[in-house]
Amino acid sequence: MAELIQSLDGLEALKSQAVAEAPKHVQKLDRQGRAYATGKRKNAVARVWVRPGTGKIVVNERALETYFARPVLRLIIQQPFTTAARTGQYDVVCTVSGGGLSGQAGALRHGISRALTYYEPELRGPLKKGGFLTRDSRVVERKKYGKAKARRSFQFSKR
Repeated sequence: MAELIQSLDGLEALKSQAVAEAPKHVQKLDRQGRAYATGKRKNAVARVWVRPGTGKIVVNERALETYFARPVLRLIIQQPFTTAARTGQYDVVCTVSGGGLSGQAGALRHGISRALTYYEPELRGPLKKGGFLTRDSRVVERKKYGKAKARRSFQFSKR
């Protein structure tokens, strides 16, 4: 297995061999030169393709402004680009399904963040610090029998 170490110099040499480098993240692109990632939030799933461009975002073959009419949702989707200082440098094509508009916007943000790290691995630090790479695992609690909702009881009546 390993030889017996007799001195501190031998221990130091062994330590220098055992130190592993941090995993190097490499660029992951498909044949068309796009980075692909999947983002999830609540029951929504977003499949995202990112490639260099002019900042155009297409959601389910519609423009971002028509699909997400509320400005707050568009702001959520743009957050990874503003954090990484890459506004207007990438085109995004995505398909979103499931959940509501808020969940879909969160899933799209998660997918864009992951795809950006696949295209530019050095962006992983600022995006992770902003919390965009973490999948928000909160989902709606299920309804229990004998309850009006998940936890709410029926109204109590004495008579």
